[in-house]
Amino acid sequence: MADRATPNLPARDFNATEAFYARLGFERTWRDAAWMILTRGDLALEFFPYPDLDPASSSFGACLRVDDLEALVAAVRDAGIPEAQTGWPRFHPPRREAWGGLVGAVIDPDGSLLRLIQN
Repeated sequence: MADRATPNLPARDFNATEAFYARLGFERTWRDAAWMILTRGDLALEFFPYPDLDPASSSFGACLRVDDLEALVAAVRDAGIPEAQTGWPRFHPPRREAWGGLVGAVIDPDGSLLRLIQN
């Protein structure tokens, strides 16, 4: 197995978190009362319970670096995640950054920032 890292993100409610990420194509590979792992292809996100989290003050985040950003963005749009500047969940479409990369973002229902980056 290749070396890898997986982000650990908070979830106020595992059922709600799993349902949100399922709309983006993630599937549960592990879940008990204290931990949940969701995967989409080679992407893996791990969640821990944080029932008292205030999404407005969350500073959790992760970068999802993918070979097919267009497909991930299509899943986000198909899931109906709104393009907005405030609130959560929300979507920021990809744009070319000053350093040359193509980067978008999703803020999940718990306020975690997921940067969507084209490899």
